[in-house]
Amino acid sequence: MARPKSKNLTKAEQRIMQVLWHRGEASVRQIAADMSREHNLALTTVQTTTRILADKGYVKSTKQGRSLIYSPLISKRTAQAQALKTLLGGLFDNSPQLLAQHLVEADDLSEADIKALRALLDNHISGDSL
Repeated sequence: MARPKSKNLTKAEQRIMQVLWHRGEASVRQIAADMSREHNLALTTVQTTTRILADKGYVKSTKQGRSLIYSPLISKRTAQAQALKTLLGGLFDNSPQLLAQHLVEADDLSEADIKALRALLDNHISGDSL
């Protein structure tokens, strides 16, 4: 029995979305060329993964000559929010506090990181926009 398709982005899909967010739009060949610097993927793999992204509603395609040009339908910020919501619900009981505690306790935050987090929290509490 095949496992159900995830609405979340897989690692491979995230890499393709990174290219599209950076470029704005690209053909499969352009995506593969950009990714070839770090990942040696077959063109057909990129094509299949891009088609899956379209099926999931993350990208749209337009015909340009004989090629399909893909562009993102969601912003990177929206994708981050969706992934974080899934992470919060699955591992942190929908508690932002538990996630924040984990980040502070488990990761080596620099003094600059801590100052930046304090400033964000202070701005949030005082109602200032970012």
